[in-house]
Amino acid sequence: MLLLRSGLFFIGQVITAPIFTLIAFLALPLNPVTRNVLISGWARSMIWWLRITCNIRHEVTGQENLPDSPSIILSKHQSAWETLAFQAIFPTQVYVLKRELLWIPIFGWGLAMSSPIAIDRSAGREALKKLVANGAARLKSGLWVVIFPEGTRIAPGEKSKYQIGGAWLATHTKTQVVPVAHNAGRYWAKNSFIKKPGIIQLHIGKPIQSAGLKADVLNHQVETWIESEMPLLDAKH
Repeated sequence: MLLLRSGLFFIGQVITAPIFTLIAFLALPLNPVTRNVLISGWARSMIWWLRITCNIRHEVTGQENLPDSPSIILSKHQSAWETLAFQAIFPTQVYVLKRELLWIPIFGWGLAMSSPIAIDRSAGREALKKLVANGAARLKSGLWVVIFPEGTRIAPGEKSKYQIGGAWLATHTKTQVVPVAHNAGRYWAKNSFIKKPGIIQLHIGKPIQSAGLKADVLNHQVETWIESEMPLLDAKH
């Protein structure tokens, strides 16, 4: 049954992705915020379809912590789920991602039209300069910026080194950071076709002001909050 449900979800993705890629192309003349609202319709529809086909839902704690102004979301990364669900949970946003994702046919083309900040991870300090320049421009236009500090999806119960890029962007643009923890990997695991029914728990922390902090100090604060929340999420599992 899990295989059948997961297959139906996949079919829905394949059928609808080209449609929203076309919508993204037609929306190019619009301002970035309006364009991303239209493009994110695919993600929101997929979260609905995930609930219908795989019975995966989510509960959000801390929604009241979201600031009124564009901010930087630094989040745990366990699954493909958050790249979809965040577009339904948080204000209009762009992602910091590895540039190779833009080369994926259809999906990558639509992604490219959502104004992401595509980074060459091998570029070192030049990548940080590009991150700050592009991130500042996105924030100024009214878009939030989402970054996964661990850089890749990490299995539940594990952690990886928190990269400094997100905190670097925050301190160099004097932008507040919103830490986010969730346990999506327990239901939609990394590279897994099978999706298990259940309720994903997502916790939003209070904003952390970056003014006066060094990037490494801010990064440590974010890591401490997220990792301290993970056992609480697992307790609800």
